[in-house]
Amino acid sequence: MPLENLAVDDSLLEAAPALVTDAQASAVLQQQFGLSGKLEKLGGERDLNFRVVLEDGSSRLFKLSHPLENPDVVDFHNQAMLRIERRDPDLPVQRVHPSLDGQYATFVEIDGQHMLARLLSFEEGMSLHCVGRTTTAFRRVIGQSIARLDVALEGFTHPAAGHALLWDMQHAAHLRPLLTHIEPGQGRSIVEQSLDLYESVVLPRIPRLRKQVIHNDTNPHNIIVDAESPNVLRSILDFGDMVSAPLVNEVAVAASYHLGQVGDVLEPALDVIGAYHQHNPLTQDELALLPELLATRLALALCINSWRAELHPENREYILRNAQRAWANLKAMSSLSRSEIEDRISSACLREVKA
Repeated sequence: MPLENLAVDDSLLEAAPALVTDAQASAVLQQQFGLSGKLEKLGGERDLNFRVVLEDGSSRLFKLSHPLENPDVVDFHNQAMLRIERRDPDLPVQRVHPSLDGQYATFVEIDGQHMLARLLSFEEGMSLHCVGRTTTAFRRVIGQSIARLDVALEGFTHPAAGHALLWDMQHAAHLRPLLTHIEPGQGRSIVEQSLDLYESVVLPRIPRLRKQVIHNDTNPHNIIVDAESPNVLRSILDFGDMVSAPLVNEVAVAASYHLGQVGDVLEPALDVIGAYHQHNPLTQDELALLPELLATRLALALCINSWRAELHPENREYILRNAQRAWANLKAMSSLSRSEIEDRISSACLREVKA
């Protein structure tokens, strides 16, 4: 299904990755940033990402944007990181570093491919997805940290903040054509039901919701923890899906990745929601939509990733890295009544307020 058939255009998700050798990346790194070191290629959905190990043993993240990437969107990401650094300098969030000429994104050409080169911080540790079960205390740290990030971004504006992004839940209603990439059966039916509820319950209420720039992708691959003490948060990464959207979407995205795999599906996610609410209180209108938004995020991920895995079989493993968890969570959520989910969310937030 070509993406042009959808109402939202995000051709970067459809395009093949850019082609750049390690030697070419090293040359750009030296020329633009005056750095050299050992390069290690990392995964990525759109950009080319390299870990650079410098001579002193420290590391940086070197990014080359996809040739189709909008330079204004790259500047949007950079300015947001700089804003957070100014407003909450102690928050463990990825930082962006200037080039030799003081630019936070610099144009380069590699074999006719016009790209933007950036240098960002690289925090030693491991991504949260490598950790088995997280503790209640650490899930609360995650919720509080994401709330702090949103507080730092409150009032932040940029010309590219409203750019169209398929990973933005505001556009979930446009995902129906992608259902054809999910095998017919109970799974597809649950995804379709989630999209139905989004359209009937959430869409009419969006005009009443607070809206601001949000990270929009605090999945476990974008959260770095201490390798020896995995209850210590080291960094929140990857602002590539950042967008201006209803603030409550941030909470739904974050909490959806902490739904339980065994036993009580809701309890771990409630730790994230409650801790967020304590630091950056949500309104009753926002809390009331979380049952639908949690399911919508899971449905959105399954639609987009099923489609992209067919488009890019060479990158299938990376694209589907969260699919098994999303399926299990969506099925478990569908077995609960809406009133039960809403009541438990309200109770978790009330506990945090009283704590």
